[in-house]
Amino acid sequence: MASSERKWALVILFTVLLAYLLPYTIFTNVAAWYGSFLLWTGLTMVIIGVNYFITKDWGK
Repeated sequence: MASSERKWALVILFTVLLAYLLPYTIFTNVAAWYGSFLLWTGLTMVIIGVNYFITKDWGK
């Protein structure tokens, strides 16, 4: 695993941890269901973007 791939893997790990921690800590008193979908949609977009950066040089 290259150094840059390790860096992006840590970003994915941190993002996944945020997906678990934020709803049970900061957003625990927020009763709006659409807030969680917005959070998870945003975090999913981050993961998709990171996966693009990890895999863009694989064919070279």
